[in-house]
Amino acid sequence: MSEPEGREFGPLQGLRVIEMGQLLAGPFVGTRCADFGAEVIKIEPPGTGDPIRNWGRNQYQGKTLWWPIMARNKHSVSADLRHPRGQALVRKLIETADVLIENFKPGTLEKWDMSPERLHRINPGLVIVRVSGFGQTGPYASRPGFASVGEAMSGLRYINGYPDMPPPRFGISLGDTLTALFAFEGMMMALFRRDRNGGQGQVVDAAITESCFAMLESCVTEFSKTGHVRKPSGSGLAKIAPSNIYPTSDAGYVVIAANVDAMFRRLTRAMDRPELASDPKYATHIARGDNQQELDALIAEWSGALTMAELTRRLDRFDVVHGPINSIAEVVEDPHFRARGMVRDIEDDEFGSITVPGVFPVLSDTPGDIAWLGPQEIGASNTKVYGGLGLSESQLDELRAEGVI
Repeated sequence: MSEPEGREFGPLQGLRVIEMGQLLAGPFVGTRCADFGAEVIKIEPPGTGDPIRNWGRNQYQGKTLWWPIMARNKHSVSADLRHPRGQALVRKLIETADVLIENFKPGTLEKWDMSPERLHRINPGLVIVRVSGFGQTGPYASRPGFASVGEAMSGLRYINGYPDMPPPRFGISLGDTLTALFAFEGMMMALFRRDRNGGQGQVVDAAITESCFAMLESCVTEFSKTGHVRKPSGSGLAKIAPSNIYPTSDAGYVVIAANVDAMFRRLTRAMDRPELASDPKYATHIARGDNQQELDALIAEWSGALTMAELTRRLDRFDVVHGPINSIAEVVEDPHFRARGMVRDIEDDEFGSITVPGVFPVLSDTPGDIAWLGPQEIGASNTKVYGGLGLSESQLDELRAEGVI
């Protein structure tokens, strides 16, 4: 799958996005834009490129398997942002853009003479998306930040894991992804306001710590009014029952979530134990929470005598909320994910047949798509993009010779 000459899909057609930054959080904002039709121009350091090009231990014929996720649908241009001519070149490109995405340490844009004030003088409508560990202001703003630290300091990691054990990290860079989603949300709100209110852009300040903090539901208000500090609760939630993982006879685990009264009644019928629904120990949400361990043991004994297929049929029959704990091997073969287009097999020039995540959410009239899996060559679009700014090939050759691009 090579870069097509043109593409027409998604609601963001006509939007020009400049992506500066590396690795995950900032570039994933760009990926969201590109998946829905925006023209995303990724700026990479000449010669080295984004470290994500070589990221991860699992590679295919020497090629990273992160790149086709983070770079898909994007153009690549090279520019040395530490060089004055590189800065000037990128500012000229930013003049043509709707959005700038960056995830450098706060103060870096300013050091390169690209402060928001400077950029808004040359492009008043520009929306500047700034992704960082701690935000652009505050006592910790100058610190470098990664997802693991944001997850920890926000309180999110504290409630993960099992009681009386060190809180484990998530198996993905959750903080980066959450921040990218919030940043994309802020970008769309800023664009909406710009286009409704006179064309003025603004800055979107998205911090990893705050993105993780935003996921804490009622933790803050619980602490404020009762002093309660929520703690790790293992595979379920304290006082919420039944809502846990339960074994099957063929060594699987299934999540059953039947903590609402009506759902619990359906579960008791599925178990052939309808009397449990009227038992004072289990009849209400509060009672079930008070007797959580005993109830979980009853359900586990029942589920453990059934295979996953048998349990699935029984729970489906009585319309009980449930689902298996799938590995990625099971997800990519799941007919529902396939039918929804969330798992796609693509033929690519570099990787051959490769399975990739689809584009979500699904839009009825202007869905996103995957046009290509990203340029393998750093600066592959230099001639096309910089040529569009009026630079001749001889000027580009001079910039190449100086190491600017």
